[in-house]
Amino acid sequence: MSVLSRFLVLTALRWLPVGLIVPVVVLLPLDRGLSLGEIGAALSVQGLVVLLLELPTGGLADAWGRRPVLLLSSALALASYATVLAAHHAATLALAYALMGASRALDSGPLSAWFVDESGASPAQVTSGLGRAGAVVGTSIGAGALLSGALVAWLPVSHATALAVPYAAAAGLVLVQVVVVLVLMREHRTHQGSLGASVRATVPTIVSALRLLRRSRVLAALVAVELFWGFGMAAFESFTPVRLGELLGESGDAAAVMGPVSAAAWGVSALGAAVVAPFVRRWSAVSVSVTLRLVQGATVVVMGLVGGPVWLVVAFLATYAVHSAAGVVYESLLHEQAESANRATVLSLSSMAMHPGGSLGMLVLGAVAGTWSTGAAFVLAGVVTAAAAPLFLVRERGGTPRPGREGRRTLGAGTLQQR
Repeated sequence: MSVLSRFLVLTALRWLPVGLIVPVVVLLPLDRGLSLGEIGAALSVQGLVVLLLELPTGGLADAWGRRPVLLLSSALALASYATVLAAHHAATLALAYALMGASRALDSGPLSAWFVDESGASPAQVTSGLGRAGAVVGTSIGAGALLSGALVAWLPVSHATALAVPYAAAAGLVLVQVVVVLVLMREHRTHQGSLGASVRATVPTIVSALRLLRRSRVLAALVAVELFWGFGMAAFESFTPVRLGELLGESGDAAAVMGPVSAAAWGVSALGAAVVAPFVRRWSAVSVSVTLRLVQGATVVVMGLVGGPVWLVVAFLATYAVHSAAGVVYESLLHEQAESANRATVLSLSSMAMHPGGSLGMLVLGAVAGTWSTGAAFVLAGVVTAAAAPLFLVRERGGTPRPGREGRRTLGAGTLQQR
């Protein structure tokens, strides 16, 4: 099996459990009596933990190895799902998302970094591979969401029990993921053999990445994009079931409907990831990135303004139509700024901004939804998402490339801009 094939299988198993819990992540604690404000505060803990651990875990992946870090991430994800199942109070839910934050910090870059390093692919092949992986992500989350909706709607159990079943199924899939990582993932890059030595090597790796971030305006702009993007994602990833429940008049109906709706959204997202590469070759990474960010911001605003469930679903699908496409271009640009020795750490720099952005979004948007309306929260989220578009126009100081990175004067130069 080729490295790309293994990468795609591992990507599918990584995101299928996420698809299972997406439709119920807010509805389950709501059903257990927690308020939107309490849920938003608990979910925000995930981003805060990621902020603290992102760089150390990225450095650990570069120093210790991608495989053991992914296995550790899976163990923490399993603990998180089990804690959610036991959570009937805000403090327990916050603990669950602290564990999930640690898991996300560990797995935010190793798998992609492993693929780029192990495949030895050319820049064009990297972009193509990431595009196919983006399509797999969308398909996997969509399939998980569809299964989640079916479990909630058709299981002959009480409503409260049905909302918890997707978490139990996600935990089972994480166990499968562990086995497949052990079987399929092999590393040939040089790294430290012991955990202690790897921990000691982590600090120099982090320092190197921070120096790169300080020197490069391009990389700093890319990291800042994630801050805005994470804020906006808090709305359409977490609050869509709540908004749909308001328009339908019943949260149980929303949980059942969100399964197929999320599946359709991620199916459209997979298509966007699969077809974005030709657009980048025709125009540029800058033009495509700016356009996608503005369009996605506009669709999120529409989600807050519509007055019926059908139009909400249409706007939701439109939002996801550009979501993974934008992610493919964005991740390719990040790889362009990295070397093998710090690739996972550079990806972690990006995630470090996205998760706190999401936490801030959960806090602010949860408060806006509780004080005014969920519609107002979506409008604010869309405006913030679109506000990131100008960051793709950033150049290095003086318009000249960094030493040793010739030809990469803007975000659109280099890997994605082979014209």
